[in-house]
Amino acid sequence: MPSLPLTVTILTRNERHNIVECIASVKAFASQIVVLDNASTDGTAALARAEGADVYVTPDWPGFGPQKNRALSYATQPWVLSLDADERITPELAAEVAAAIAQGTHAGYRMPRLSQFLGHWVRHCGWYPDYVLRLFRREAGRFSDNLVHERVIVDGEIGTLAHHLLHYSYTEARQVEDKVQRYARAGAKEMALRGKRVSPLKPWINGGWAFVRTYVLRRGFLDGATGVAIACMNARSAFLKYALLRRGDA
Repeated sequence: MPSLPLTVTILTRNERHNIVECIASVKAFASQIVVLDNASTDGTAALARAEGADVYVTPDWPGFGPQKNRALSYATQPWVLSLDADERITPELAAEVAAAIAQGTHAGYRMPRLSQFLGHWVRHCGWYPDYVLRLFRREAGRFSDNLVHERVIVDGEIGTLAHHLLHYSYTEARQVEDKVQRYARAGAKEMALRGKRVSPLKPWINGGWAFVRTYVLRRGFLDGATGVAIACMNARSAFLKYALLRRGDA
């Protein structure tokens, strides 16, 4: 596939186990690959440079939205594809991206994301089809300023691609707890900045509701033991977010 007028942006922090395969999935067709590294200590930046990426390092962490806008500021191509280090573009999705750019009928495109949890592909729990807007014209899009759960804001019509973006998330139990802690603290900080206050029961109510929503309403029970594990993870994350806010630890 010839190079496209496309910049791929990737945020990293200690992603040695992911970054080479992530870059490999796009280097055949992307004209520019930008890796914005948050002071990794495992050699991530060096690996990304060896794969041909433009690597920038920041010592501070302003939150997901602001950090992705930083990465966007280094893009030089008319189109941008934003990826996480644990995501991969399949050849089928790459061909579809090329066709979308060639047609240029929309300002942005969303795509269905298929995710793994500890080695199992997840088809329920609210995880699938997980449509994410990742491809957009550089001059028409930016990221929201949310510290967590950021989104792309595009000025123009949005199209939908058919092929999956593969997400190799949570490959180890340690990563589950790390992400629960990180997202809970970011969520608590965001609520604290908005001046939100919570009652003593709020952590328990929201934690319980997160489990029910994931396991029952979003049919996590159809994913078997994986569904139970994801429901418990979501419950813990929701509980911890409100508990941290209540304790003033945001």
